[in-house]
Amino acid sequence: MDLSGKTVDKNTPVPLYFQLKEILLEQLDGLEVGSPFPTELELCALFDISRPTVRQAINELVSEGYLTRFKGRGTFVASPKIKQDFLLVLESYNDEMRRKGMVPATKVLDCEVVPETELVRKTLGLDAGEQVVRLRRLRYADGEPIVIVVTHLPYRLVEDLPSKDLERESLYEVLARDYGIAVERAMRTLEATLAGEYEAGLLNVKVGAPIQFIQTVGYLADRTPIEFSLASYRGDRNKFSFELTRGGEPV
Repeated sequence: MDLSGKTVDKNTPVPLYFQLKEILLEQLDGLEVGSPFPTELELCALFDISRPTVRQAINELVSEGYLTRFKGRGTFVASPKIKQDFLLVLESYNDEMRRKGMVPATKVLDCEVVPETELVRKTLGLDAGEQVVRLRRLRYADGEPIVIVVTHLPYRLVEDLPSKDLERESLYEVLARDYGIAVERAMRTLEATLAGEYEAGLLNVKVGAPIQFIQTVGYLADRTPIEFSLASYRGDRNKFSFELTRGGEPV
């Protein structure tokens, strides 16, 4: 890391820790994963700022997943976050990971026929008392758990879905091939939340770690809702991009 010539401005209202954080973030792109990071004392001496100020900048980079800290060993560069196109492109998780040069894997936690809840019934436009197939999956990239996905589908349309091999096959491919169901469009909402004990245990993060929570409603070509999914992404290993347009044309 080359920090020569880098300084913080003590005469501006921008907090010193934030200035330092921005400087360090710029330098991270050129560092190898696992390489050691300068110590707090080294950064204090280099930038002539207090240790609490340096610690705040480092703590934020750790909490955001750019750095990782090992007790007794120091601070190191973490693996880069996976850029997710999930909000922009309607494709299977496996296809997206392979396109990024990563090896996807899926573990089916359970696939059961269950009574609908009020939220699922309203979202999918089901009749009162209808059953749904609830599919819970843990998705991996290069052997690391990345996201928990809970998907609901109308039971009357996919009665034998629990018998399918959904660890080896894409759900969308199975729906299209075996049931004639093609998800043509989707509406997704993103919010920030925190990992509870369940999410923390599966995603290998601490309770209270940041989670990117996404709700998806998948539609047929005639805009009939067919899929309702809830996805919990690790905040330290994922980032999402958005492309905005003005009047239908790229900005």
